[in-house]
Amino acid sequence: MFQSLRRVSGRLVFVLPIALGGGLVSPVFAGQGAEDESRFLSRIRRLTVEGKRAGEGYFSPDGKEMVFQSEREPGNPFFQIYLLSMETGDVRRVSPGHGKTTCAFISARNGDVLFASTHLDPRSLELQREEIEFRESGQERRYEWDYDSHMDVFVERRSDGELVRLTDARGYDAEGSWSPDGEWIVFTSMRGMFEDELSERETRLAEIDPSYFGEIWTMRADGSEQRRLTHVPGYDGGPFYFPDGSRIIWRRFSEGGLVADIWSMNPDGSDQRRLTDFGAMSWAPYVHPSLQYVLFASNKLGFSNFEVYMVDVAGEKEPVRITTTDGFDGLPVPTPDGTGLAWTSTRHGGEGGQIYLADWDHEAALAALRLAPARNQPTETPQ
Repeated sequence: MFQSLRRVSGRLVFVLPIALGGGLVSPVFAGQGAEDESRFLSRIRRLTVEGKRAGEGYFSPDGKEMVFQSEREPGNPFFQIYLLSMETGDVRRVSPGHGKTTCAFISARNGDVLFASTHLDPRSLELQREEIEFRESGQERRYEWDYDSHMDVFVERRSDGELVRLTDARGYDAEGSWSPDGEWIVFTSMRGMFEDELSERETRLAEIDPSYFGEIWTMRADGSEQRRLTHVPGYDGGPFYFPDGSRIIWRRFSEGGLVADIWSMNPDGSDQRRLTDFGAMSWAPYVHPSLQYVLFASNKLGFSNFEVYMVDVAGEKEPVRITTTDGFDGLPVPTPDGTGLAWTSTRHGGEGGQIYLADWDHEAALAALRLAPARNQPTETPQ
């Protein structure tokens, strides 16, 4: 989720040693920047221009559309959801136009658009006015996503344009995506902070860090059969199905919220496997259509320099660094045919991110993964 990134005071920098072998510098493992991103990416171009910021672009199964979120309407300082035609460039707003929105996805079954929104909050327009007035006053607010308890999951039916509410539990419900067959939705919910019996410590956490209560849930496409899959302290979120529907990929934060790793599990929540042990904030995972590796973002090089990485789908190797440009690069999403990569970046120099698209070298990715050292093993090759 684009907004789930929390800004933390101070800066922590993690750098892995350079792997050497036979006197030659190895491929771009973990924190190493020996080779630039042209190893994997070419023809980099910017997809979104309008508005203060945009991000989280996800493709339709045929690659002809992308759904994304953007802050671009004068009367609303928060994200709204838009649908972009990759053939004509036409853009239309999907969400109602007021309230906050996030995390959209397009169904493979019928083209319905899933997203989360707070537009039913009676105070939504008031909150927009307050935010606009705050910005116009010249004050600056530390960017922080608030996990609004009025956030619920909605779907815009492509057949008739009707907006249907799928969740109505008290608490944040968002970060949803469809299964490949369009029958199921996996999402993040923080309803436990309102529904569960909390300890004294958890009661304090509910006041200062709602994300601690984030868990992965599933439901039918119509909102029925809602079921919790994870039961671990700390923020579990950002889930997606594998392209073949066999597993779910997501990111799990530590209880303290500063470290996160990539995990996968069966669709019923069983067989939970940790794919990274990166000692950093690794999030926004997405599985490549080949089912051979996972693309994700991490601040391994410090909180001010998120980069895109990849790791083999079994998590047996150390992650390989993809982008090498200063600033934020994250939320990577491959095109459905696996030949392109879209991601959110501040490489244009602006404060807010925008969506970029590049050609992706799948063979170079496989070659780099083959050479990557085993996870939790020394990064220096024995002489």
